[in-house]
Amino acid sequence: MARKKIREYDAKRLLKAHIKRLAGLDLPIQVVQFTAATNPSDLLNENPWLGNTKLVVKPDMLFGQRGKNDLVGLNLDFSQAVDFATQRLNRTVTVNGCTGPITTFLIEPFVPHKEEFYLSITSSRNGWEVAFSEAGGIHIEENWDKLRTVSLDTLDGPLDSARVAPLMGGLPLEVKPALERFILAAFAVFDDLDCTLLEMNPWTLDASGQPFPLDMRVELDDTAKYRDAAKWNVGAGAGAELEFPLPFGRVLTSAEEAVSALDEATGASLKFTVLNPAGRVWLMVAGGGASVIYTDTIADLGFAQELGNYGEYSGAPNTSETYQYARTVLECATSHADGRGRALLIGGGIANFTDVAATFTGIIQALKEKKAALQAAKVRIFVRRGGPNYQKGLALMRSLGDELGVPISVYGPESSMTGICAEAIEVLKQQDGGAAAASTA
Repeated sequence: MARKKIREYDAKRLLKAHIKRLAGLDLPIQVVQFTAATNPSDLLNENPWLGNTKLVVKPDMLFGQRGKNDLVGLNLDFSQAVDFATQRLNRTVTVNGCTGPITTFLIEPFVPHKEEFYLSITSSRNGWEVAFSEAGGIHIEENWDKLRTVSLDTLDGPLDSARVAPLMGGLPLEVKPALERFILAAFAVFDDLDCTLLEMNPWTLDASGQPFPLDMRVELDDTAKYRDAAKWNVGAGAGAELEFPLPFGRVLTSAEEAVSALDEATGASLKFTVLNPAGRVWLMVAGGGASVIYTDTIADLGFAQELGNYGEYSGAPNTSETYQYARTVLECATSHADGRGRALLIGGGIANFTDVAATFTGIIQALKEKKAALQAAKVRIFVRRGGPNYQKGLALMRSLGDELGVPISVYGPESSMTGICAEAIEVLKQQDGGAAAASTA
């Protein structure tokens, strides 16, 4: 399961559409996006309600504490809302230690209210956690003692009135039916759309007694896209797909964009994140679990600051896909050469169904192509792999060293998976020690 955040605009769009489908609730949610590409006149023509109601404007950038950072415009007319957003578009801000430009705003009706409730539904190992408080809002952390939670096991079935009852304790009788119906309906949406998190803080009842989420965030299990794509795209516009934005402040490098596009186009898994462009230890690891183990091992050995990337390839990518992935990794690993040695770890566990020789053929093709760059960056290669056809794959790697003019150490499943981590770091330390001794001679 991969938990992916979506914009508040999409969260409210999905809630409005699917809570009506699943529970018959017609929530008074109206919401639009405002970006640098937005034409205010067109926006108003397409959404006439913007011209006859007071509005709220706020960034829709996957970060919280917007009110505390003076980034929320309240009780504005349309012209004021456009001015508020325009003045702040592309402004660089720092929130919770993350810095980036604000590129997307959300505009919705301003809802006068007295009550501010809190609701969260989260996936857990055995089921779900549902939490509710009548003291929601920006000070929710100061009122955790008022938060009531129920835990649900998947074997016990979905949320029902009996399980909601403990959340409603202490509330006035006249509001309990509306709140209970809304919580049950929100849970139905959460379950139907394969959410991993649905949080409203705060939500309220409008003048007509209808539930209205003032602030909302949702995370989806993106591995459910194959069955939920049509539901996620409801109301997104003709041909549009639900967006999974990057975390605030995160900008993809060209190499990361290339691997992401490759990953989208294949049934295999290809992941790549640059950690330190000038790093001296680079990973080309088969398997998501193995990638975590290799990364942790490098960190435990004291070389976390020299780790160039995090990534993995898995799901039996073909030779062409592996070649393209390896070429991208090698381009990054051989950049920023500074005269010091580097290590490339081509590692993994013992594959169940991935043809090791086939994937190594693609990697070897990329290594041959980058021969001069590998030599210039003083890269030494360490290989450890097992699985179907691994003997042929390792033999191909062993025969490659002389052709590349680059040292290659090759191991099979008889060696520990992370042994090459310690060996690579020891080689780098020896090289550093030798260079230091030479400079003082």
